[in-house]
Amino acid sequence: MNKPLRRVAIFCGILVLALLVRANWVQFVQGDKLKSHKDNRRVLVERYAHPRGNIIVDGEAITGSVEAKNGDLKYKRTYKDGPMWAPVTGFASQVYGATQLESLNDGILTGTDDRLFFDRTLSLFSNEEKKGGNVVTTLNGDAQRAAYEGLKGKKGAVAALDPKTGKILALASTPSYDPSKIAGMGDADAWKQLDKKVNPDDVSLNRALRQTYPPGSTFKVVTAAAALEHGLISDIDAPTKTPLPWVMPGTRTELKNEGTIPCENATPRVALRWSCNTVFGKLGSDLGADKMKETAEKFGFNSEQFTPVRSNASVWPKKLNPSQTALSSIGQFDTSATPLQMAMVTAAIANDGKLMTPYMVDKLTDPNLDVVKQTDPTEMSQPLSPDNAQKVQQMMETVVKEGTGTRAQINGVTVGGKTGTAQHGVNNEGNPYAWFISYAKTDKGSPVAVAVVVEDSEAARGDISGGGLAAPIAKNVMKAVLDRAK
Repeated sequence: MNKPLRRVAIFCGILVLALLVRANWVQFVQGDKLKSHKDNRRVLVERYAHPRGNIIVDGEAITGSVEAKNGDLKYKRTYKDGPMWAPVTGFASQVYGATQLESLNDGILTGTDDRLFFDRTLSLFSNEEKKGGNVVTTLNGDAQRAAYEGLKGKKGAVAALDPKTGKILALASTPSYDPSKIAGMGDADAWKQLDKKVNPDDVSLNRALRQTYPPGSTFKVVTAAAALEHGLISDIDAPTKTPLPWVMPGTRTELKNEGTIPCENATPRVALRWSCNTVFGKLGSDLGADKMKETAEKFGFNSEQFTPVRSNASVWPKKLNPSQTALSSIGQFDTSATPLQMAMVTAAIANDGKLMTPYMVDKLTDPNLDVVKQTDPTEMSQPLSPDNAQKVQQMMETVVKEGTGTRAQINGVTVGGKTGTAQHGVNNEGNPYAWFISYAKTDKGSPVAVAVVVEDSEAARGDISGGGLAAPIAKNVMKAVLDRAK
């Protein structure tokens, strides 16, 4: 071969080698990245080329798929009672992507998850239409409806748990939105309504998981647990030696109680019944910020929770002086909590001090309903001993029997609870948040713990607003769970 031909051959060989390297680089190194790239239209077309799997509650689908009327994407998502279930499902949109369970379990629902490889292969040989798997939730449909109906017309949230397992039974947030209205092409106007700048109600905010509120007097059960666990108190019917007035350490400021109530030297049981700020503020201050922080964190504060949908971390503040510790111990200052967090606190107390990890997906299944993954209950922590948990239960049951939580009473059922009104805004000028946390107990145990918060209360300030607005909602949620268990 002459010299010019040899050079051409070498050059062509280099070009072929470069082509092979490039092809392998694109196919094997960049393959996954290109496959999931937002501008890869083929992936999107394939994703909506067949019906999506379903999210299941009580054995029935709360989602579905229908053929789209426009565009090149064949199927779009539908939702049954969309606004009620939006805090659980999130949305799956041809245009705007997916959120919450729809997003976290997208591989199962679309059928692309590696665990569904056998089903995909089988469908190729059987010529059947490709199908997605299913997400079976822990939710209780009756409890969810009771929560949603109770919140209608209000701004707020409800979280309910099974204390024994950590299963989430209800997760409601209002005002809400219908994910069906943003599922397809041409839904831009509906999408704009989810923007807080356009709609100040912020309907897409999952208040049960993503909004932290000052927990107000509901946090006093955490302070009671800390005082018992650290040996500051042992007898819930012994006087606490709390003067009235009580001046917060390092200040000249008296910590006020709401109204004329019997808080001087009140016992822990009486103090919780009347919601005495002075007693619990002094207990928290005497314990100190570090011991309060230790107990709060055992209940889940200062950590995000994954249900698997992420829940914001509730906050026990850092670097507190004694007076700030006092205010934080009654659920004010910079203490904040999600409704899920306060349901976790209540569940741990109801479960004799054992806190179970909260979760809302019971299992994942393939299209034939064979189980791909099962969620097993797991213990998160032991915030307080069984003996001390039972003491806090006695205090909370007194609140419902003859204190500020009487509107949560259920005939023939032992109910423990705590009301709360959380002040907020500049100089506490905003309408207070009305809280209620509770559990129901029968001779078979405690099947449900609930936390309710109502944001836009116009009721009088004081714990009675929590008892008046939030307690009836909690009662109906608990009753729904109890009725199902019969």
